[in-house]
Amino acid sequence: MLSTVRTPSRLLARVSQFGVLAALILLIVFGALRYTGFLSEYNFSTFLRYNSMFGLISLGMCFVIVTGGIDLSVGSVVALGSVVAALLSPHGALLALLGAVASGALVGLLNGLIITRLNIQPFITTLATLLGARGMALLLANNQGGVGVDANNTVFAWLGQGNLFGTQWLPVPGVLMVLAFIVGGVVLRSTSFGRHALAIGGGEDASKLMGLNVARVKLGVYVLSGALAGLAGLILAAQLGAGQPTEGLGWELSAIASVVVGGTLLTGGTGSVWSSLVGAMLLGLIFNILNFENGKGIISLSPYWQSVIRGAFLLLVVVLQSRLSSRAAGEQP
Repeated sequence: MLSTVRTPSRLLARVSQFGVLAALILLIVFGALRYTGFLSEYNFSTFLRYNSMFGLISLGMCFVIVTGGIDLSVGSVVALGSVVAALLSPHGALLALLGAVASGALVGLLNGLIITRLNIQPFITTLATLLGARGMALLLANNQGGVGVDANNTVFAWLGQGNLFGTQWLPVPGVLMVLAFIVGGVVLRSTSFGRHALAIGGGEDASKLMGLNVARVKLGVYVLSGALAGLAGLILAAQLGAGQPTEGLGWELSAIASVVVGGTLLTGGTGSVWSSLVGAMLLGLIFNILNFENGKGIISLSPYWQSVIRGAFLLLVVVLQSRLSSRAAGEQP
């Protein structure tokens, strides 16, 4: 029975992974041929700076979904992390960094404890903390639209706006994202924590029978998701020069879409860190191309259309994933 379930899941994951990579490459070629400046240093740097935040929360979401869970709170945690980072920026970039990551990790810890100790479904738990984290961000910001960062803290600003070695081909947020994915890839595939997360998603009851500490692993993935969302909040504050308590609305949808389009099943048990990164970049590239089209004057889409496109994109991917999974399972003897 185990092999019957896993085989179509792996096949579906492979199809999705190669498909999303091919789509990303085709979009890059299309953009390069159609738009002047698409492959410019400026567009590359701007693209990576902004989408690094979506990449980071997608990485955390990948670990959560691999276990069969979901984290709807990441968008609000990004907002909370940005406010905490801004408030701590007068005390140094390091303290702001630690504060943002710690605030996210605490929300993740709360999620994990409620899910594992109280046996509340992840959807309900993280929906509640979504509201709670957003409210806390607004409280810390005194209900203001933004919290200014210390203008004299150049290191803090460098984390969001700086470049390594003085070249825009290496924006700091993009480098931080890639480093996080390198570590995440090693953890998921080469450590007991990652292998146990995959096993739990494949069958939680079977994992318990094998002696795995299911509660500890699930707690760990939610803490990781929260910490990465907090780091994304730091980057947000550093880029905009202010903590943003109202930012991050709908970002959890982008993270889920990125992970699912990369081949990670919503039911858990299979997934790829790098495919999640490709999924995040693909979704970001779609909006980048739409911005270029706006510039040509051929179409005119307001920013609110991004939410519509994200929702439609996620729905399409889930439907295709469901159809392919059912077909693959039906072909099994």
